[in-house]
Amino acid sequence: MGTSLVDAGSLLALDIGTVFTRAILFDVVEGRYRFLASGAAPTTAGAPLNDISEGVRAALDQLQEIAGRTLVGPDEQLIIPSQPDGSGVDACVATLSAGPPLKVVAVGLLEEVSAQSAQNLATTTYAQVVETMSLDDRRKTVGRLDALMRLRPDLIVIAGGTEGGAQQSVTSMLEAVGLACYLLPKGQRPEVLFAGNSALVDEVKESLGSLASLHIAANVRPSLDVEQLTPAQPALGQVYRHVRARQMRGVQEVDMWTSGKLLPTAMAFGRLIRTLSKEYAHTSKGVLGVDIGASATTVAAAFSGDLFLNVQSRLGLGAHLPQMLELCSLEEIQRWLSVEISDTDLRNYLYNKALYPASLPATPNEMAIEQALACQAISLTMRQARGSFPAHAVDSLPGLLPWFEPIIAGGSVLTQAPTRGQALITLLNALQPTGITTIALDRNNLAAALGAAAEANPLLLIQALDSTNFQNLCTVISPVGAANYGAPILRAQMTYADGHTSKVDVKMGALEVISLPIGQFGSLQLSPLHRFDVGMGGAGRGGTVKVMGGLFGVVIDARGRPLGLPSDPARRRELLKKWLWTVNA
Repeated sequence: MGTSLVDAGSLLALDIGTVFTRAILFDVVEGRYRFLASGAAPTTAGAPLNDISEGVRAALDQLQEIAGRTLVGPDEQLIIPSQPDGSGVDACVATLSAGPPLKVVAVGLLEEVSAQSAQNLATTTYAQVVETMSLDDRRKTVGRLDALMRLRPDLIVIAGGTEGGAQQSVTSMLEAVGLACYLLPKGQRPEVLFAGNSALVDEVKESLGSLASLHIAANVRPSLDVEQLTPAQPALGQVYRHVRARQMRGVQEVDMWTSGKLLPTAMAFGRLIRTLSKEYAHTSKGVLGVDIGASATTVAAAFSGDLFLNVQSRLGLGAHLPQMLELCSLEEIQRWLSVEISDTDLRNYLYNKALYPASLPATPNEMAIEQALACQAISLTMRQARGSFPAHAVDSLPGLLPWFEPIIAGGSVLTQAPTRGQALITLLNALQPTGITTIALDRNNLAAALGAAAEANPLLLIQALDSTNFQNLCTVISPVGAANYGAPILRAQMTYADGHTSKVDVKMGALEVISLPIGQFGSLQLSPLHRFDVGMGGAGRGGTVKVMGGLFGVVIDARGRPLGLPSDPARRRELLKKWLWTVNA
C-alpha cells in the first residue's frame, strides 16, 4: 500500500510511453526535493511480451544500478514504504501513454453543442473520435445501433441536456447505446461515460448500469454558452485506466503500486501546467505547455488555474505518423525544411518511422525531417487548441497566440536535438509567440511525473522546477504589427548588472540575439516604432522590463506574426538556415 505523498520522503515516478518506459527517483537532499536518477528500457506493451510490467521492471533494474538503491523486493514487487535499511520508496506515481488511441463515439443532443463538447472531452486524452451521434444526424435507433456494432468503440461519451434542460431527448439517445451494450459480448462492451444533465443520472444508472461499465462525470455543457471539461477529466482518466487494463497486462499491477492513481501522461502534464498557472496568476498571462511524443502531441494551456488540454493522437512522431498527412500536405511539412528533400524521400521517412518508432535520425537530413515533422505537429495541435481558449485570454491580434509566461516544452525530438538552437527555432517557428515570454525546455522529461504528484505534493513540484531540470532557453520579445521588410520597428537597450549597456535597432524580418548570461538579470528598455505591440500596454507603447538570461540570452523575434515564409523553395531554405545560424545551430 502507498503512503500519503504529503508525508512522503522519496518518490518514484513511472512513465510508460509508447517507445520507452522510464523510472524516475526523487528524494529529499539537504532539505529539498531533488531529481536523483532515472532508468529507461523499451516499453513492452506490444508483442512479444504484451505486458507493460516487464518494461517497468527493466527500467527499475537500471535505476537501482544507477542510484545504488534497492527498490524491488525478492517477490518482484515495489517496496513501499521505504525501509529502515534505505530500500524502497515512500510513494509511487505513474503515467501511461502506450497503446493505440481509444476509439470513442461521442453522443449528444445537438451536433455543434453537446456532441461537440463530448468530442472535446475525448481530445483531452489519447483518443480518436470515430463516430458522432446526435439528433441532427436523423438516423433512427437501428441506424445508430448498426454503427455501434460495426465500430466496437472502447468508449462512448454521452453529453447533452443543460442543467435543468431537456431530459426526454437525452433518454431517447440512450436507447441505441443500451441495445449495443446488451448485444455485444461482455468482454467487448464499451465503457460508457455520462457527462450530461445531472438530473438524469439515476435514470442513466437504471438503464445502462447493468449493461456496461458506467462512469458518471460533471456535465460538460451545463448551459448553452458554457463548456467545462476539467471537472469531467478525473472520470475520463478512470475510464482510460479501465480500457488499458483490459488491453494490456501489467496495468493493474502498476495501478496498485500507485494506490489506484495511474494517470494518462497528457492529463498529468496538464496538471503541472494548471498548477503553474496559479503561481503566475498575477501576470494576467496564461502558462503554456507543449509535449511532443511518439503517441501524440499535447498542448496544455492554463489561465489562473483553468486548464485547456488538447491531445492529438494523429500527430505523434511514432506509429501514427502517416496520419499527419490526413491533416496536412507534404508541402506544408516541407516548408520547415532547411535542406532539400524530395516528396518521395519525405513520404518514405514517415512510413519507415511508423514501422520503427524507436529509430533515431541517423543523418543531418533525417534530423531536419524529424524537426520539420515536430514543427508541423505542434503547429497543427496549437491551431486545434486555440479554438478552445477562453474569451478573456489576452490576444495581441485575432488568430495569434495569446500572451503566455512561461512556455514549457518537452519531448525527445526537442531535448535530444544535436543543439539547443535547433530546439529553439523549432519552437519559435511552430508556436510563434507574441509579446514577452520565457521559453524553458523540460530537458529531463520530468513534467508529467511532477504533474502526477502535483496535487498531493505541491512542494515536490515547486522544488523540482529549477534550472537543473527545466532549462531556460531565452526570454523572447515578439513585436506584433505591420511594416515593410527591413524597416526599423523596435529600439532595444539592455542595461546589465554592472551598469554597462548594449543597444540594438531591430528591423522587420530580423531575428536578433542580445547576450545575457544564464541566471543573470538585466533591464531591457523597449521602444517600438510604427505602432508595433510588444505586450507592454498596447500598440506603440514601450517601457522597461526586467529580464533573466537564458542559454540564448534575450531573443527578439521580429520575423512577423503570422510568420511569413518565401514561396520559392531555395530562398526559403536559405532563410531557415540563416535563422539556425543566428542561434548557433
